Amino acid sequence: MGKPKIRFKGYEDDWEQRKVTDLGEIYIGLVTTMTEHYTDKGHLLIRNSDIKDGYFEFGENPIYLDGEFSEQNKSRMHQLGDVITVHTGDIGTSAVIGENEVNSIGFATIVTRPNQKILDSNYFATYLNTDTHKQWAISMATGDGRSNYNLKDYTKLVVPIPQIEEQKKIATCIGNLNNLITLHQRKCEETKSLKKYMLQKMFPENGKCVPKIRFSGFSDAWEQRKLSEITIETYGGGTPKTANEEFWKGDIPWIQSSDLVEECLFDVKPRKSISQEAVSKSATKLVPQNSIAIVTRVGVGKLAFMPFSYATSQDFLSISELKTAPEFTVYALYRMMQLVSNEVQGTSIKGITKNELLAKKMLIPSRNEQKKIGTYLHIIDRLITLHQHKCDELQKLKKFMLQNMFVQQFYNDF
Repeated sequence: MGKPKIRFKGYEDDWEQRKVTDLGEIYIGLVTTMTEHYTDKGHLLIRNSDIKDGYFEFGENPIYLDGEFSEQNKSRMHQLGDVITVHTGDIGTSAVIGENEVNSIGFATIVTRPNQKILDSNYFATYLNTDTHKQWAISMATGDGRSNYNLKDYTKLVVPIPQIEEQKKIATCIGNLNNLITLHQRKCEETKSLKKYMLQKMFPENGKCVPKIRFSGFSDAWEQRKLSEITIETYGGGTPKTANEEFWKGDIPWIQSSDLVEECLFDVKPRKSISQEAVSKSATKLVPQNSIAIVTRVGVGKLAFMPFSYATSQDFLSISELKTAPEFTVYALYRMMQLVSNEVQGTSIKGITKNELLAKKMLIPSRNEQKKIGTYLHIIDRLITLHQHKCDELQKLKKFMLQNMFVQQFYNDF
């Protein structure tokens, strides 16, 4: 049936197409509710939501089935190497039963027990997690408002397979990429947790004038200042006429609320730019570099430090010529704007006015302490960005490998 574009050295034989029913035993998980048999120990129950792309995620409260009920369904218990596939939800997503999942039982799942002489479990799960298989599964799925990958449809699946040794190499390659992705995702989440903790501890709590965590050498109480007292100039925004194409052909970055990402306080990437004429003939303003853009309407709570000159939509108030250390001010404002965001949620209020915002009070330490706090938190943010970037790059590499390590001719045969 052909050869893939990317191949390990030493393999040249054409791949085969084999019906899934010829590659192993297939059975389904439990199909009826059994909440009365739930317990806090016993045989693990695997649901569709527990199955991720090549791994399991049971959360803090996994579900177990009592011994008597499990014994009645012994024929459905998973063995090491079984490949379990989502039947409802993110259909087609699959994972391999490992030592921690042996003797578990699935609910509304499809399970394949591969003949290990001709089909490697990890290779098979890798193939089932490709976009090609998932798209085919979706095209075969049926259901009223909810797609179901039925056993009847699943048994029509044709699988592209090379020699067993090549299967294992492909599975190992993708498995290593998955491990790297998981590593950076974990590091990213851990660093985000550290940032959240430090934001809570490095700034004073309500009613306090000193934080719980401080750098050595600082002991003075923080002083209260209105936002209006720490900035010399403020700028509003506006939207130039969209019908005038010439307004949108300039080189002045123009940002709107959707350009800002929650919790991302630096590195804004404007998607639009406007001309000087657009600035002069609309309500938007040219804001100087090293200002802070604060969303006050749609998306209230978001803000970002802008190292370059820019203009904004009417959803922003920008503060410029800061009297405080810029990095510290960004994080202090972020904490304050989270409170503002919580205040307007669930109300008819659309945001916060300029005067209301400038009247908000902040606690400010000495200039040197400001710089240390801002620098420290910015380093954490850079680490988060680094790990996220690594994840994104590895995901792209994985997608590329999955597209090119399987025979393309087979994709057109569905």
